[in-house]
Amino acid sequence: MDYVVEMLNIRKEFPGIVANDDITLRLKRGEIHALLGENGAGKSTLMSILFGMYQPDRGTIQVNGKEVRISNPNVANHLGIGMVHQHFKLVENFTVTENIIMGTETRRWGLFLDVKQAGRKIAELSTRYGLNVDPYAKIEDISVGMQQRVEILKMLYRKADVLILDEPTGVLTPQEIHELGKIMKNLIAEGKSIILITHKLKEIKEFADRCTVIRRGKTIGTVDVAATSEAAMAEMMVGRQVSFKVQKAPSRPGETVLKVEGLTVRSARKSQALKDFSLEVRAGEIVGVAGVEGNGQSDLVEAVTGLRKAESGRILLNGKEITSESVRQRIEDGIGHIPEDRQRRGLVLDYSLAENMVLEVYHKAPFSRRGILQSQPIREYAEGIIGSYDVRSGEGAASSARSLSGGNQQKAIIGREIERNPVLLVAVQPTRGLDVGSIEYIHKRLVEHRDKGNAVLLVSLELEEVLNLSDRIAVVNNGELVGLVDAAETNENEIGLMMAGVRKEAQP
Repeated sequence: MDYVVEMLNIRKEFPGIVANDDITLRLKRGEIHALLGENGAGKSTLMSILFGMYQPDRGTIQVNGKEVRISNPNVANHLGIGMVHQHFKLVENFTVTENIIMGTETRRWGLFLDVKQAGRKIAELSTRYGLNVDPYAKIEDISVGMQQRVEILKMLYRKADVLILDEPTGVLTPQEIHELGKIMKNLIAEGKSIILITHKLKEIKEFADRCTVIRRGKTIGTVDVAATSEAAMAEMMVGRQVSFKVQKAPSRPGETVLKVEGLTVRSARKSQALKDFSLEVRAGEIVGVAGVEGNGQSDLVEAVTGLRKAESGRILLNGKEITSESVRQRIEDGIGHIPEDRQRRGLVLDYSLAENMVLEVYHKAPFSRRGILQSQPIREYAEGIIGSYDVRSGEGAASSARSLSGGNQQKAIIGREIERNPVLLVAVQPTRGLDVGSIEYIHKRLVEHRDKGNAVLLVSLELEEVLNLSDRIAVVNNGELVGLVDAAETNENEIGLMMAGVRKEAQP
């Protein structure tokens, strides 16, 4: 059999945790091979071993039939293996070309950086694989989807034959996911082989040829995707049957909790991001906000949570105006926030899990006495959250937040915010990067939060999630409210058209 990569009986341990326990994965030449597993199952660790970032404690790796020792990422590059990480590794204020040639700079007469020649080569590669990247754009000026293409180009520029994509669709819009699918097909047609790390079953069905499932660090099996149902793969992944439908009773809305009136917000680039926007969220209901990324959702969230000043308009919480209140005051008033970017806004990565769980309440009893932090109550509180939200880490509450997998970081933040029982929970992309088992659990907790009589403002790019969870849906386009519909009386098509700016009354 023509395998381009074989990872045989790989084992890797970290303090307190066996990340990979005798895992075997074989990649055929010219296939898209999905690596499926729940959060913290050991997917990223296994691929980091293939990319030379970690060394296995046991097991062997063969590339093109020859046993190799991949001691660092340069060796991996040399063997034709490239990796696009979940959190991109790009320098914001460099151009696309500067980022791509970093570390492999071609010099003219050994002295000058030949950026022009590199730019030409990158433009050629971009056209050949249908990537449409501008070699001279600055990273900070291009979308997240484009940044991902830059990472793919970086591998192609280094002549990679095996491409590892770690959770590549977690940050993309539905349109960009569709485009990425086309790009992957182009790569395969050119003789490349791809390992796709994911836990999105729909995408595995759409893109992959075969799929290897791992659970808690062990190989469960490799299946032919075309012949295996999503439900069967989900069961292999979490070890039980999973319900894809959100179970919830109809909402019984009460008083208005959040009232946004004529809100106008300017974006970081000084353009108007939100124009004269009004919305109400009542107690006991989930209001979903749907829209293509960058249409004003983040600006609404930042204005409500106090991270950005409103130009004009008012924000009221339970009838009290909070438009110019500080973030801490809003937390005291009962606002909880699950932020979009868990690493920049949700956690202090170098703090322990325990410290992260009390970020908003550390100054209160029992966590502090006369200004001195009390470590035992803090640890016990954190352990409660870790237990009930199944946050997996090597050393429990003492683990640094940085050491957790992305999905476990997400569960920790959600646990912290819901535990405070806020009257208004602003949940932005709450299940980004979570597997089906965790998504099912988080959806249940959000509905429970609603049923206790609290208000939930849900912002998600997953249209299915908005339709499934929300009681009412507000659709935004270009910073304006296009319409407000009842979730039970709408469908993906209608919302999709509204997201593109077509008002309901104007639809065919």
